[in-house]
Amino acid sequence: MAGRFRQRDGWIMTAMVAVVVSDVGMNTLFKAASSKGMSSYVFLVYSYGIGALLLLPSPFLTHRSRSLPPLKFSVLCKMGLLGLLGCVYLMLGYTGLKYSSPTLASAMSNLTPAFTFIFALLFGMEKVSIKKNSSLAKVVGTIVSTVGALVVTLYHGPIIFAASQPSVYLPQSLSSPPSPPSTSNWVIGGCLLALEYTLIAISYIIQTHIMREYPSEFALALSHNVCVSISCAFVSIFTEKNNPSAWIMRSSIMLICIVATGMVNSTGYVVESWTVRHKGPLFLAMFRPLAILTAVVLGAIFLGDSLYLGSVIGGMLISIGFYTVMWGKAKEEKADIDIHHVASSSHSKRVPLLMNYAAENQV
Repeated sequence: MAGRFRQRDGWIMTAMVAVVVSDVGMNTLFKAASSKGMSSYVFLVYSYGIGALLLLPSPFLTHRSRSLPPLKFSVLCKMGLLGLLGCVYLMLGYTGLKYSSPTLASAMSNLTPAFTFIFALLFGMEKVSIKKNSSLAKVVGTIVSTVGALVVTLYHGPIIFAASQPSVYLPQSLSSPPSPPSTSNWVIGGCLLALEYTLIAISYIIQTHIMREYPSEFALALSHNVCVSISCAFVSIFTEKNNPSAWIMRSSIMLICIVATGMVNSTGYVVESWTVRHKGPLFLAMFRPLAILTAVVLGAIFLGDSLYLGSVIGGMLISIGFYTVMWGKAKEEKADIDIHHVASSSHSKRVPLLMNYAAENQV
């Protein structure tokens, strides 16, 4: 059983790393598309609509493969709330991204583990005991990982590897760096991104509640995509009422961005739902700090960005904090498995005694 759990955890970690890398890539792609005049609201309508179409047959196929509990009205309401919340934080995030940069978006995402940890404590999804090493590991790891992300963002230090030409061919809109945003826009973008990742932490808690009542990742991902697309459509009607041309994709980079984001987001949400069902909201949130590290590494490899000492130090802190939390979670899960095993063993030992006692009374 322990080997099976380790194999599943390995798949979860691999899938989540892939989601993080994809998110960083999609942020960069969106930044390039928005520079061509693409509306963030229209982008959300199209991309999540494509994601919903891709996910449409999946709940029916998975429902046949395994039995699921009845879909209650309360679960539907929670799915609708989660979709509405998703619409709000996505609009905040993409608007903030237009005002700032993908690097700042990746850095601000490191607020999510801290807020998720607080909300999980309030809702009883995580437990902290000062006497337990596993609890201390989760707290210390979350703090260290967040500090590492701040170091990557705020401290450069000396250059370790100087900037070079991009190692792969990229379109001109992606390979040429955009003009840096003004200070006021940077602050506005940072505030919007901070609010986005706070709401994301809340959505992880709601997502965990839903998966406990109705454990179907594809159904939840489908409802989320449908709710986001419809909600953003209503918003777009008012925000773009004087600009009907916003609904027309005028360049290939816009179309590529919409299709790619629809595919990546739909798959990524299924992976995230699968993660919270098996590992909880904190485990999912702890992958957020990897985004800034991924953005720095990919920028150095593919875009020819310089690699600074601050990025290396911050990356080490992020890795240490991440694996510290993972160690604490693994320690808690092992303790739960041991308790369950002891309880099962004691129960199996009691059953024959009860049967013998009943047989003696019948005689």
